Amino acid sequence: MKTIQEKTEAAVREASKVIVGKEDRIRLILTAVLAGGHILLDDLPGAGKTTLVKTLALVLGCSQARVQFTPDLLPSDVTGLSVYDQKLGDFRLRLGPIMTNLFLADEINRAIPRTQAALLEAMEEGQVTIDGETIALPQPFLVLATQNPVEQESTFRLPAAQMDRFLMRLSLGYPDREGEVLMLKTVGDEIPFDKLNPIFAEGELAEMQQRVLSVHISDKVLGYIVSLAEATRQTPLLALPASPRGTRALYRAGKAHAAIHGRDFVTPDDIQTLAPYLLPHRSLVSGEARLSGKTEEDVICDILRTVPAPIDEEELILAGPEQQ
Repeated sequence: MKTIQEKTEAAVREASKVIVGKEDRIRLILTAVLAGGHILLDDLPGAGKTTLVKTLALVLGCSQARVQFTPDLLPSDVTGLSVYDQKLGDFRLRLGPIMTNLFLADEINRAIPRTQAALLEAMEEGQVTIDGETIALPQPFLVLATQNPVEQESTFRLPAAQMDRFLMRLSLGYPDREGEVLMLKTVGDEIPFDKLNPIFAEGELAEMQQRVLSVHISDKVLGYIVSLAEATRQTPLLALPASPRGTRALYRAGKAHAAIHGRDFVTPDDIQTLAPYLLPHRSLVSGEARLSGKTEEDVICDILRTVPAPIDEEELILAGPEQQ
Protein backbone atom coordinates (compact mmCIF):
# COMPACT_ATOMS: atom_id res chain seq x y z
CA MET A 1 0.00 0.00 0.00
CA LYS A 2 1.43 3.36 -0.99
CA THR A 3 1.87 6.02 1.67
CA ILE A 4 -0.17 9.21 1.71
CA GLN A 5 2.96 11.14 0.74
CA GLU A 6 3.61 8.91 -2.27
CA LYS A 7 0.02 9.19 -3.48
CA THR A 8 -0.23 12.94 -3.05
CA GLU A 9 3.11 13.58 -4.74
CA ALA A 10 1.92 11.45 -7.66
CA ALA A 11 -1.25 13.55 -7.74
CA VAL A 12 0.81 16.77 -7.72
CA ARG A 13 2.91 15.55 -10.66
CA GLU A 14 -0.20 14.52 -12.61
CA ALA A 15 -2.07 17.79 -11.94
CA SER A 16 1.04 19.76 -12.93
CA LYS A 17 0.60 18.52 -16.49
CA VAL A 18 -2.22 21.10 -16.70
CA ILE A 19 -1.77 23.43 -13.71
CA VAL A 20 1.78 24.50 -14.50
CA GLY A 21 4.11 25.93 -11.85
CA LYS A 22 1.61 25.76 -8.96
CA GLU A 23 2.84 22.68 -7.10
CA ASP A 24 2.72 24.45 -3.72
CA ARG A 25 -0.91 25.46 -4.26
CA ILE A 26 -1.85 21.94 -5.37
CA ARG A 27 -0.33 20.52 -2.17
CA LEU A 28 -2.31 23.01 -0.08
CA ILE A 29 -5.52 22.01 -1.86
CA LEU A 30 -4.74 18.32 -1.31
CA THR A 31 -4.16 19.15 2.36
CA ALA A 32 -7.69 20.57 2.51
CA VAL A 33 -9.09 17.54 0.67
CA LEU A 34 -7.46 15.08 3.09
CA ALA A 35 -8.62 17.19 6.03
CA GLY A 36 -12.18 17.10 4.68
CA GLY A 37 -12.30 20.90 4.32
CA HIS A 38 -13.55 23.43 1.79
CA ILE A 39 -11.58 26.09 -0.09
CA LEU A 40 -12.25 29.71 -1.03
CA LEU A 41 -10.22 30.93 -4.01
CA ASP A 42 -9.67 34.69 -4.29
CA ASP A 43 -8.58 35.19 -7.88
CA LEU A 44 -9.07 37.41 -10.89
CA PRO A 45 -10.74 36.01 -14.03
CA GLY A 46 -8.48 33.84 -16.18
CA ALA A 47 -6.28 32.54 -13.35
CA GLY A 48 -7.32 28.94 -14.04
CA LYS A 49 -9.90 28.25 -11.32
CA THR A 50 -12.30 26.20 -13.46
CA THR A 51 -9.39 24.35 -15.06
CA LEU A 52 -8.08 23.57 -11.58
CA VAL A 53 -11.36 21.97 -10.47
CA LYS A 54 -11.68 19.82 -13.60
CA THR A 55 -8.04 18.75 -13.24
CA LEU A 56 -8.49 17.83 -9.57
CA ALA A 57 -11.63 15.83 -10.31
CA LEU A 58 -9.81 13.80 -12.99
CA VAL A 59 -6.70 13.23 -10.86
CA LEU A 60 -8.63 12.35 -7.71
CA GLY A 61 -11.05 10.09 -9.60
CA CYS A 62 -14.05 12.17 -8.42
CA SER A 63 -17.20 13.56 -9.95
CA GLN A 64 -17.43 17.33 -10.35
CA ALA A 65 -20.01 20.00 -11.09
CA ARG A 66 -19.82 23.75 -11.70
CA VAL A 67 -22.48 26.36 -10.99
CA GLN A 68 -22.10 30.00 -12.02
CA PHE A 69 -23.47 32.02 -9.11
CA THR A 70 -25.56 35.02 -10.20
CA PRO A 71 -28.00 37.37 -8.42
CA ASP A 72 -31.01 35.43 -9.79
CA LEU A 73 -29.71 32.00 -8.69
CA LEU A 74 -32.09 30.33 -6.20
CA PRO A 75 -31.17 27.84 -3.43
CA SER A 76 -33.15 25.14 -5.25
CA ASP A 77 -30.92 25.67 -8.32
CA VAL A 78 -28.06 24.37 -6.16
CA THR A 79 -29.61 21.76 -3.88
CA GLY A 80 -32.60 20.57 -5.91
CA LEU A 81 -36.37 20.62 -5.46
CA SER A 82 -39.55 18.56 -5.57
CA VAL A 83 -41.39 18.70 -8.90
CA TYR A 84 -44.87 17.44 -9.72
CA ASP A 85 -44.92 14.46 -12.09
CA GLN A 86 -48.19 14.47 -13.99
CA LYS A 87 -47.78 10.85 -15.11
CA LEU A 88 -47.32 9.62 -11.56
CA GLY A 89 -49.69 12.15 -10.04
CA ASP A 90 -47.20 12.85 -7.29
CA PHE A 91 -44.14 14.90 -6.45
CA ARG A 92 -40.67 13.50 -7.11
CA LEU A 93 -37.31 14.75 -5.99
CA ARG A 94 -35.00 16.35 -8.55
CA LEU A 95 -31.52 16.55 -7.08
CA GLY A 96 -29.35 19.58 -7.80
CA PRO A 97 -25.77 19.82 -9.03
CA ILE A 98 -24.44 19.83 -5.45
CA MET A 99 -24.80 16.02 -5.45
CA THR A 100 -21.19 15.53 -6.51
CA ASN A 101 -17.72 15.13 -5.01
CA LEU A 102 -16.12 18.38 -6.20
CA PHE A 103 -18.53 21.32 -6.36
CA LEU A 104 -17.32 24.57 -7.93
CA ALA A 105 -19.32 27.59 -6.76
CA ASP A 106 -18.01 30.07 -9.30
CA GLU A 107 -18.13 33.73 -8.17
CA ILE A 108 -20.07 32.81 -5.05
CA ASN A 109 -20.28 36.44 -3.91
CA ARG A 110 -22.54 37.31 -6.87
CA ALA A 111 -25.41 35.25 -5.43
CA ILE A 112 -27.86 36.66 -2.91
CA PRO A 113 -27.18 35.77 0.76
CA ARG A 114 -30.10 33.32 0.79
CA THR A 115 -28.50 31.26 -1.97
CA GLN A 116 -25.06 31.50 -0.36
CA ALA A 117 -26.62 30.14 2.82
CA ALA A 118 -27.89 27.09 0.93
CA LEU A 119 -24.32 25.79 1.06
CA LEU A 120 -24.01 26.02 4.85
CA GLU A 121 -25.68 22.72 5.67
CA ALA A 122 -23.83 20.94 2.87
CA MET A 123 -20.43 22.28 3.94
CA GLU A 124 -20.91 21.64 7.66
CA GLU A 125 -22.88 18.39 7.75
CA GLY A 126 -22.35 16.77 4.34
CA GLN A 127 -26.09 16.76 3.61
CA VAL A 128 -28.90 18.85 2.13
CA THR A 129 -32.53 19.18 3.15
CA ILE A 130 -35.11 19.46 0.37
CA ASP A 131 -38.75 19.95 1.32
CA GLY A 132 -38.12 18.40 4.71
CA GLU A 133 -36.20 15.38 3.36
CA THR A 134 -32.54 15.08 4.37
CA ILE A 135 -30.22 13.61 1.75
CA ALA A 136 -26.58 12.69 2.33
CA LEU A 137 -24.04 14.05 -0.16
CA PRO A 138 -21.54 11.82 -1.97
CA GLN A 139 -18.31 11.34 -0.06
CA PRO A 140 -15.76 12.79 -0.23
CA PHE A 141 -17.42 16.18 -0.71
CA LEU A 142 -15.50 19.42 -1.30
CA VAL A 143 -16.79 22.90 -2.08
CA LEU A 144 -14.31 25.01 -4.01
CA ALA A 145 -15.77 28.52 -4.20
CA THR A 146 -14.30 31.45 -6.09
CA GLN A 147 -14.70 35.18 -5.78
CA ASN A 148 -13.20 38.14 -7.61
CA PRO A 149 -11.37 40.24 -4.99
CA VAL A 150 -11.40 43.40 -7.14
CA GLU A 151 -14.78 43.67 -8.87
CA GLN A 152 -17.45 44.69 -6.33
CA GLU A 153 -20.39 45.67 -8.56
CA SER A 154 -23.46 43.41 -8.08
CA THR A 155 -21.73 41.36 -5.38
CA PHE A 156 -22.71 40.40 -1.84
CA ARG A 157 -20.11 40.11 0.90
CA LEU A 158 -19.90 36.60 2.33
CA PRO A 159 -21.07 36.63 5.97
CA ALA A 160 -18.68 35.63 8.75
CA ALA A 161 -20.56 32.36 9.33
CA GLN A 162 -20.05 31.40 5.68
CA MET A 163 -16.37 32.39 5.67
CA ASP A 164 -15.78 30.30 8.79
CA ARG A 165 -16.98 27.18 6.96
CA PHE A 166 -14.06 27.37 4.53
CA LEU A 167 -11.04 25.51 5.83
CA MET A 168 -8.66 27.75 3.90
CA ARG A 169 -8.57 30.73 1.57
CA LEU A 170 -5.87 31.03 -1.03
CA SER A 171 -5.09 32.38 -4.46
CA LEU A 172 -3.55 30.70 -7.47
CA GLY A 173 -2.13 34.03 -8.59
CA TYR A 174 -0.57 34.79 -11.92
CA PRO A 175 2.55 32.82 -12.91
CA ASP A 176 5.99 34.40 -13.10
CA ARG A 177 7.55 34.99 -16.53
CA GLU A 178 9.28 31.61 -16.71
CA GLY A 179 6.17 29.81 -15.50
CA GLU A 180 3.92 31.55 -18.02
CA VAL A 181 6.25 30.63 -20.90
CA LEU A 182 6.17 27.01 -19.73
CA MET A 183 2.38 27.18 -19.43
CA LEU A 184 2.06 28.38 -23.04
CA LYS A 185 4.30 25.54 -24.22
CA THR A 186 2.26 23.01 -22.26
CA VAL A 187 -1.36 24.15 -22.65
CA GLY A 188 -1.15 26.99 -25.17
CA ASP A 189 -3.02 25.18 -27.95
CA GLU A 190 -5.32 22.93 -25.93
CA ILE A 191 -5.66 21.89 -22.30
CA PRO A 192 -4.62 18.19 -22.25
CA PHE A 193 -7.35 16.85 -19.95
CA ASP A 194 -7.32 13.59 -21.93
CA LYS A 195 -3.73 12.97 -20.82
CA LEU A 196 -4.58 13.04 -17.12
CA ASN A 197 -4.81 9.75 -15.25
CA PRO A 198 -6.67 9.15 -11.98
CA ILE A 199 -4.21 8.64 -9.13
CA PHE A 200 -6.76 7.51 -6.54
CA ALA A 201 -8.83 4.39 -7.05
CA GLU A 202 -12.50 4.36 -6.04
CA GLY A 203 -12.78 4.64 -2.27
CA GLU A 204 -9.05 5.22 -1.79
CA LEU A 205 -9.34 8.95 -1.12
CA ALA A 206 -11.95 8.37 1.61
CA GLU A 207 -9.72 5.68 3.11
CA MET A 208 -6.77 8.09 3.23
CA GLN A 209 -8.94 10.72 4.90
CA GLN A 210 -9.53 8.16 7.64
CA ARG A 211 -5.81 7.39 7.91
CA VAL A 212 -5.06 11.08 8.42
CA LEU A 213 -7.16 10.98 11.61
CA SER A 214 -4.56 8.71 13.24
CA VAL A 215 -1.73 11.25 12.82
CA HIS A 216 -0.45 12.15 16.31
CA ILE A 217 -0.60 15.68 17.66
CA SER A 218 1.05 16.34 21.02
CA ASP A 219 -0.19 18.47 23.88
CA LYS A 220 2.57 20.98 23.12
CA VAL A 221 1.35 21.52 19.57
CA LEU A 222 -2.25 21.67 20.77
CA GLY A 223 -1.19 24.35 23.22
CA TYR A 224 0.55 26.25 20.43
CA ILE A 225 -2.65 26.22 18.32
CA VAL A 226 -4.66 27.57 21.24
CA SER A 227 -2.00 30.22 21.98
CA LEU A 228 -2.29 31.51 18.41
CA ALA A 229 -6.08 31.67 18.71
CA GLU A 230 -5.83 33.45 22.07
CA ALA A 231 -3.44 36.00 20.57
CA THR A 232 -6.03 36.86 17.91
CA ARG A 233 -8.57 37.44 20.70
CA GLN A 234 -6.26 39.66 22.75
CA THR A 235 -4.91 41.99 20.09
CA PRO A 236 -6.76 45.32 19.59
CA LEU A 237 -5.98 45.03 15.88
CA LEU A 238 -8.71 42.44 15.29
CA ALA A 239 -12.38 43.23 15.77
CA LEU A 240 -13.26 39.62 14.92
CA PRO A 241 -10.72 37.05 16.17
CA ALA A 242 -10.32 33.38 15.27
CA SER A 243 -13.20 31.20 16.46
CA PRO A 244 -12.98 27.71 18.01
CA ARG A 245 -13.80 26.43 14.52
CA GLY A 246 -10.53 28.09 13.46
CA THR A 247 -8.52 26.14 16.05
CA ARG A 248 -10.22 22.93 14.92
CA ALA A 249 -9.33 23.80 11.33
CA LEU A 250 -5.65 24.11 12.28
CA TYR A 251 -5.88 20.81 14.14
CA ARG A 252 -7.38 18.95 11.17
CA ALA A 253 -5.24 20.58 8.49
CA GLY A 254 -2.08 20.11 10.58
CA LYS A 255 -2.63 16.36 10.56
CA ALA A 256 -3.18 16.30 6.79
CA HIS A 257 -0.14 18.50 6.16
CA ALA A 258 2.05 16.21 8.27
CA ALA A 259 0.80 13.11 6.41
CA ILE A 260 1.44 14.70 3.01
CA HIS A 261 5.03 15.34 4.11
CA GLY A 262 5.57 11.76 5.24
CA ARG A 263 5.18 12.18 9.00
CA ASP A 264 2.81 10.54 11.47
CA PHE A 265 3.01 13.48 13.87
CA VAL A 266 2.30 17.22 13.65
CA THR A 267 5.02 19.80 14.25
CA PRO A 268 4.80 23.52 15.00
CA ASP A 269 6.14 24.10 11.47
CA ASP A 270 2.98 22.51 10.05
CA ILE A 271 0.85 24.98 12.00
CA GLN A 272 3.03 27.97 11.04
CA THR A 273 2.84 27.02 7.35
CA LEU A 274 -0.94 26.66 7.38
CA ALA A 275 -2.02 29.54 9.66
CA PRO A 276 -1.71 32.28 6.96
CA TYR A 277 -4.22 30.33 4.83
CA LEU A 278 -6.57 29.26 7.64
CA LEU A 279 -6.91 32.24 10.00
CA PRO A 280 -7.07 35.59 8.09
CA HIS A 281 -10.42 34.94 6.39
CA ARG A 282 -11.93 34.06 9.78
CA SER A 283 -10.79 37.41 11.19
CA LEU A 284 -11.63 41.08 10.67
CA VAL A 285 -9.30 43.98 11.35
CA SER A 286 -10.37 46.74 13.71
CA GLY A 287 -10.77 50.38 12.69
CA GLU A 288 -7.42 51.11 14.33
CA ALA A 289 -5.64 48.51 12.20
CA ARG A 290 -7.41 49.65 9.04
CA LEU A 291 -6.27 53.24 9.61
CA SER A 292 -2.69 52.05 9.92
CA GLY A 293 -2.97 50.12 6.65
CA LYS A 294 -2.87 46.62 8.16
CA THR A 295 -4.78 43.68 6.71
CA GLU A 296 -5.93 40.49 8.41
CA GLU A 297 -2.97 38.70 6.82
CA ASP A 298 -0.56 41.27 8.29
CA VAL A 299 -1.97 40.81 11.80
CA ILE A 300 -1.84 37.01 11.64
CA CYS A 301 1.76 37.09 10.38
CA ASP A 302 2.69 39.45 13.25
CA ILE A 303 1.11 37.00 15.72
CA LEU A 304 3.06 34.09 14.20
CA ARG A 305 6.27 36.05 14.75
CA THR A 306 5.50 36.94 18.37
CA VAL A 307 3.90 33.75 19.77
CA PRO A 308 6.74 31.35 20.64
CA ALA A 309 6.59 27.93 19.00
CA PRO A 310 7.49 24.92 21.16
CA ILE A 311 10.53 22.80 20.44
CA ASP A 312 8.73 19.50 20.42
CA GLU A 313 11.29 16.90 21.47
CA GLU A 314 8.44 14.59 22.51
CA GLU A 315 7.41 14.21 18.89
CA LEU A 316 10.86 13.15 17.79
CA ILE A 317 10.85 10.44 20.43
CA LEU A 318 7.38 9.23 19.38
CA ALA A 319 8.35 9.24 15.72
CA GLY A 320 11.27 6.89 16.22
CA PRO A 321 14.81 7.00 14.81
CA GLU A 322 13.73 6.50 11.18
CA GLN A 323 11.66 9.70 11.18
CA GLN A 324 14.36 11.64 12.98
